[in-house]
Amino acid sequence: MPTAVPTPDPSAEVLSRCLPPLDLIAAQVRDALAEDVGTGDLTAGLLPADATARAEVITREDAVLCGRAWFDEVFRQLDPEVSIDWQARDGESVQAGQRLCGLEGRLRPLLTGERTALNYLQLLSGTATRARRYTDAVAGLPVRLLDTRKTLPGLRRQQKYAVVCGGGHNHRMGLFDAILIKENHISAAGSISAAIAAARRLAEGVAVEIEVESLAGLREALGVGVERVLLDNFGLSELTRAVALSAGRARLEASGGIRFEQLRAIAETGVDDISIGGLTKHVEAVDLSMRLLTPSA
Repeated sequence: MPTAVPTPDPSAEVLSRCLPPLDLIAAQVRDALAEDVGTGDLTAGLLPADATARAEVITREDAVLCGRAWFDEVFRQLDPEVSIDWQARDGESVQAGQRLCGLEGRLRPLLTGERTALNYLQLLSGTATRARRYTDAVAGLPVRLLDTRKTLPGLRRQQKYAVVCGGGHNHRMGLFDAILIKENHISAAGSISAAIAAARRLAEGVAVEIEVESLAGLREALGVGVERVLLDNFGLSELTRAVALSAGRARLEASGGIRFEQLRAIAETGVDDISIGGLTKHVEAVDLSMRLLTPSA
């Protein structure tokens, strides 16, 4: 098997399209600061009000950077005079020991915002790093890796942006922007065909996808011309047969119990998409550090 080449860093244009609106980022950061700072940083009160400092953020491990907008917004809200000089961009691969950014400003807001800003940067970089590892595993194959709705509560938009930073793709953002008919919906509707017909009546023009658990279910879905089919917990041989049966009539998505070790073999069956909840629900934060260079001036 040829060695997979690393996934290229996503372009600034792609990331700009996927970055949440700035007013939403501001609201998210306000909530995060309220959670941490509350009525005021008691410890920061020990520091001289007029003291200034320089600081830097470094990564202690190889990673994919993500979360600059939230990091910047933390300090903008605490003190808009804090300056941040970035040496790496979102979506960029960074190496252990690399300097990511420098900061300069009043000491109190630098230390008050440190934890909240790093929490965003560490978590989102962790999501992006995992997504890059998975996309690298299928590099060179015509398949998309998709995220799911299995995100940390309150961090849906942030984590889905991080997946794109890692080279992955977003599935629906939530229940409001696409229809995914699952097992319980089919049971309530009475059949695959009935569920698809109801979905089309209720939301004309909206993308419709249906989950099937067998080749028989796939045949029924294809028979009514559904655009996308999620193949739930299909084995490799079933996926291969499903691709042959569909013959391009619907976009096929493999999902359910996807393990990293199986990823390339699943992609080689010819499915169009692979959705993986673990991209966003199994996250290990990247080890980052913010350290003062000059504690006072």
